[in-house]
Formats: sequence, structure tokens, C-alpha cells
Amino acid sequence: METVNIKINGKDYEVAKGSTVLEAARAAKIDIPTLCYLKDINEIGACRLCLVEVSEGGKPYRMVTACVYPVSEGMSVLTNTPKIIASRKMNLELLLSNHDMRCLQCVRSTNCELQTLCNQYGVSVSKFGGARNEYEIDDSSFSIIRDNNKCILCRRCVAMCQKVQGVSVIGANDRGFDTHIASPMEYPLGGTSCINCGQCIVACPVGALYEKDDTDKVFAALADPSKHVLICTAPSVRAQIGECFGYEPGTDCEGKMVAAIKRLGFDGVYDMNLTADLTIVEEAHELISRIQNGGALPMITSCSPGWIKYCEHYFPEMTENLSTCKSPQQMFGAVVKTYYAEKMGWDPKDIFFVSAIPCTAKKFEVGRPGQSAAGVPDVDVAITTRELGRMIQKAGIDFKNLDDEAFDQPFDIGSSAGAIFGATGGVMEAALRYAAELILGTKLEAVDFPEVRGVEGIKVASYKLGDMTVNVAVASGTGNAKTLLNKVKAGELDVQFIEIMACPGGCVNGGGQPIQPASVRAAIDLRAVRAAVLYNDDKACDLRKSQDNSGVKVLYDEYFGEPNSEKAHHILHTHYIKRGL
Repeated sequence: METVNIKINGKDYEVAKGSTVLEAARAAKIDIPTLCYLKDINEIGACRLCLVEVSEGGKPYRMVTACVYPVSEGMSVLTNTPKIIASRKMNLELLLSNHDMRCLQCVRSTNCELQTLCNQYGVSVSKFGGARNEYEIDDSSFSIIRDNNKCILCRRCVAMCQKVQGVSVIGANDRGFDTHIASPMEYPLGGTSCINCGQCIVACPVGALYEKDDTDKVFAALADPSKHVLICTAPSVRAQIGECFGYEPGTDCEGKMVAAIKRLGFDGVYDMNLTADLTIVEEAHELISRIQNGGALPMITSCSPGWIKYCEHYFPEMTENLSTCKSPQQMFGAVVKTYYAEKMGWDPKDIFFVSAIPCTAKKFEVGRPGQSAAGVPDVDVAITTRELGRMIQKAGIDFKNLDDEAFDQPFDIGSSAGAIFGATGGVMEAALRYAAELILGTKLEAVDFPEVRGVEGIKVASYKLGDMTVNVAVASGTGNAKTLLNKVKAGELDVQFIEIMACPGGCVNGGGQPIQPASVRAAIDLRAVRAAVLYNDDKACDLRKSQDNSGVKVLYDEYFGEPNSEKAHHILHTHYIKRGL
């Protein structure tokens, strides 16, 4: 690696050639504040909070934006002079001059990057008067609310939607003082091809974007004695929920999470790993049937509702390739309101089923057609990891001091193959563990498929299973999905099975995850550390294959008969819509 020698605040450092002043300073453990900067996604120098003074070649110091300015040999950098502090304070005051400062009413209060910087620099009001823009709140989306009164025009959401997700339904409209973030021709967000992934929310440094909060509905159901209120939690929630209570990213808080949810008053707290396993059994049989009987190939996974909506809008001709399996969330609700309702003698209308999920698109999924196996919605409410954290806090539950507790029977058994669903490549690996046994007709001893693991946007692998070669591909982030599918359509890639997750890195990086500031996201690969929780569980688990889950076997023995049976298709499978643009 080539390096250059620079001074930062009078001290010598050797830093990577080609790095920016911001990168060099952070490598030296010197913090420079930012608002618009999002590593590798939005590096535009727009907010002017990262201003520093630099001197090159003995010339006088001048102010530059650290996030985009490259280092050079012999450069001297000052990061905290009175001039810099005054400039940062002025820029913060300018932002506040056109900002709704009702912080106590904001969902991001105490977790707002603007609020943090204002506290740091002693800015509580703006000295700049004059006009202020006022906007109507856009709540047209199933999942996402936009409040431009909080927007600071950092464009992080725009970059995420365009560069990473390839959806591009938002951008900067108008010019000058009237500039605001909106959809083309001022369409409401709900009227666009938005896929509800929520990546714009986790990119936003303030409270301009947030998910629709359904916690009041859940609290109301919990207080209704006529309702059986049940909940299942997705695999990756246990790897994220601790961040809501001050734990480091990558902390497994499964036991405390279950204990906290039980104290909220749910009648049953279940592990979604069970229906992740059920999904694998149905999906693997569907794949083998398509390969042997000439079905639409490549078959593409259907667990991610953001991806499903993306496919319906942007690749409608490939909806035939989607697995017809419902997602694990929807399967769980369907099982509860059919099999379990019959077993318990309950009317499905009296069951209020909740899923806790790191995904804002799940809020859209609960209202999709074909998701009402018992004549009522399979799932009544999907709440994000953030919402679950807020419910626990609102109920006054001391999360950190709870003892670990276990999921409730009869839906407490889940394999670690179901657990790794939360990471990109996890669905593929779980499916391969089962499909390999189906094809080979023998027990699979080596169950790891490392080629499909990792945070790379696109992964391709080929496996020789007896006389059959199975070619597979994995993509996370719909921008990567677009690249992959275009290669498939062009005949450049021959695969039989594809896993796609809408969010980069999979559910562990979902739009409903606890929000971390850009500085943390620059220093830690949240996708990797959260996924490590799931893979560590997998490594330590004795039950590593979905097909060995005794709970799944009971469902088939007592209710569905066999995988892909007529009853299973009615309850566990769905259909799609060719939406187009």
C-alpha cells in the first residue's frame, strides 16, 4: 500500500495514498463531524459540517470539506480551530433555521445525528430568521412516513434508493430555498414503485423518514381479553434488539428478548425459525419438482417482500420464476390461524398474530392478496425491531437485567438452518442442506456451504450432487438483484436456483433494524457482525437441517400430509402481481 506523510493537529501520521482527509483523521482516531456523509454511498460534501483547514506546499491554510478532499504528501490539517468551530456552529444554525425542532415529538430524539451535533457544539436555537418551508407529511406508503419538515437535504436517502437499491423513486425536487426531497412530479410515495425496503430510513440522520408505528394496535390487542395475542420473532431480531438497549452490535440477546416480550403480556412467544424450516421443506420440494418436471427456472426465493415488490415492478416477466411459498412470517400466521386454531378450538377471528421483524416491507406484505389462509389476514401486525424496542421501553421493562427465557411450546423448535435465514445466502444454504439430501437420497454429513456466505452483493456457486449439477446464485440489495437478473436474461449466467434479499446483507441489515449513526456504519460492517450471531448459533447447534425439525414433522403428520400437498398449497403458498412501472 502506498502511503503519504501528513500532519493532523501538529502530529505526524502516515496514511494511505488516495484517502480523504476524513478517512485519514478517523484512522488516526480523530473525529470530524459529518451529516451528509455515508461511507461508499453518499460522499458529496454538502452539509459542510466536516470543514477543516489544510495547508499544502507551505501555502496558507484554507477550509475544505474533509469527506471529499484527498490527502497529499506534506499536507498539514487542522480539525478543531476556533474558525472551524465557528463555521460548524453557523452551519448547524443554518440547518435549524429551516428545521422543525419539536424534538420531544420526534421518533429519532436522542438518536438523531443533528441533535447530537447541536448538543456537542452548544447550538440550541438559530440566529437566522426569515422564511421557513412547511410540508405536509406523506403517509401514503404502507410502511414509510416522510416528514420533510425534519429534512436537512443531506441526500443520504436519495443515494441509498438510487445507488444501492436501484429503485430511484425519490430525489431533489425544485431548486434553491424550495429544494425538497420527494418523488417525481410530487407523487405520494405510496403511488410510486417504492418497494418499502426502508433503507432510506436507516440512511436518514434525522427524523425525516420513519416507519409507520403499529405498536398502539398491539398494546390495544394485549389489553383485549377476547383476543389470543401471539407473536413470533424473526431470526435476526435477536442479533439486533440489544442495540436498542446499549449493547454492542453483534450481541446475541435471544433469551432477554424472549423474557421481555413475555412481560409485555403475549399469550405465546414463538420462534420464526420453525416456519423458516417449513419454508425450506416446501421450497426445496418445489425446486426439485421444477427441475424434474420442467417448471420455470431459475426458481427464485420469495422470503423478502421488498424483493417481491421489486420483481413485480421491475422484472414482471420473472414473477413466474418466484417460488410460490409464502415467507416464514406469513407461513407462521397461516399455521397459527388454521392448524393451531383447530387444535385449540379457537376462532381465527379471535387470534391477533404479530411478527417482530427487521423489515419495513413486511408491513406491506401483511396486506397482500393471497395472505389469508383462514379467511382473515395471516398476520395482523408486523412490527420492526425498533418498534419492539420502543414497546419494551414504554412498558418499563429492565431489559439488561432480565434472565434468559425460552420460546413457548409448541412452536419453540427451530433449526439453525432456519436461523441463518437472516443473513444473505442463508436461505440458499438452508435449502441446499435439504435439496442435497433429496437428490442424493442419503444423509448429508457436511452441511456447510461457505461459497454462498458473506456480504458480497452477488455470489455464484455450483454443486455436484450425484448425477446432477446445481448452479446457484445469491444477491442482496435490489441494485445487485438487477445486475444478476439481467445476466440471467441475457444468457450470461446459467443457474437453477437464486436467492434474493432486498436489503444489502439480508435481514440483519433490514430497514427496520436499530439505526446506527454514519460514524458507526463507517467503522463497523453491521451486516457482518450481526450475521456472525446467526452463524455462531448455527455452528453450535445440534439441529442444523430444516428437515430434521421435529416440529415441522408434526405439522406434516398431523395436518399437511406431505410437502407441496393440496392443503399445503392452499395454506402455505401464494401468488404474485405483474405491476410494472
